[in-house]
Amino acid sequence: MVSMRKWQKSLLYIPLVLFAFVFIFPMIWVIMSSFKTEQQIFAHLMPFSLKSISPFEINFKAYYKIFFLRKFGIALFNSFFVTISALLGGLIFNSMCAFGFAAFHFRGREILFVLVLVTFMIPFGSIALPLYQVVRSLNWIDTYWALIVPAVANGLCIFLFRQFFLEIPRDYIDACRIDGAGWWTIYARIYMSLSIPVIISAGLIIFLFQWEAFLWPLIAARSANLKVIQVAIADFNEENQVLWSEIFAACTISVLIPVAIVLPLQRFYIRGITGTGLKG
Repeated sequence: MVSMRKWQKSLLYIPLVLFAFVFIFPMIWVIMSSFKTEQQIFAHLMPFSLKSISPFEINFKAYYKIFFLRKFGIALFNSFFVTISALLGGLIFNSMCAFGFAAFHFRGREILFVLVLVTFMIPFGSIALPLYQVVRSLNWIDTYWALIVPAVANGLCIFLFRQFFLEIPRDYIDACRIDGAGWWTIYARIYMSLSIPVIISAGLIIFLFQWEAFLWPLIAARSANLKVIQVAIADFNEENQVLWSEIFAACTISVLIPVAIVLPLQRFYIRGITGTGLKG
């Protein structure tokens, strides 16, 4: 009976492996193609052959070109700087906002929270122009401020923090207030110290959203020294040719960095999204 169950369980993995291969194969092809020349990339595509995912001769010419000729390192630095700055600011301000919704009772609280929920349901393209007008009035166009500040507030992160904070027993607040603790102490040492899964989940959401951002950086930062990684990749598509090997090299770096960050934190991310926490 036990062996039969193991056999049935093994059969379930077959379609999962096939589906995983279908989704992973394009990325494997991109990574392998980043080590090839333009001619080698398309040598075995028509008709398709598995040789297309095996490198002829591994070379790093595409990586050399994007870093030393295309100045891709500047775009990589900008993406890291903007993303990490938005992440740190987002964790602080979104958690503070969520703490206010969870710990305090005030008139119009539910209406304000509904407005927060609406913010992450609106497509960014519909607010890009008004946001541009606001940023331009502040003289932030073509500065790091234009890339970082609009990415700090995130309605989904506020929602996650609030739902987690509501699960923390109210008795904790009452006990701290009796002992003379201020609201900042309660927020930092009680609520935030218990919210590690949500902090990781919200941090990953902000990181991925900002790392993959293209439209807003393209609008707000025109200078070559402020280009982020996604905008820099788009520049490889020239008027008379498409630099496929360089595009694939840049895409490989762009994808592997968030994958290397998300995979080790996947367990905490799932816990934060599913809303686990203390229950009173």
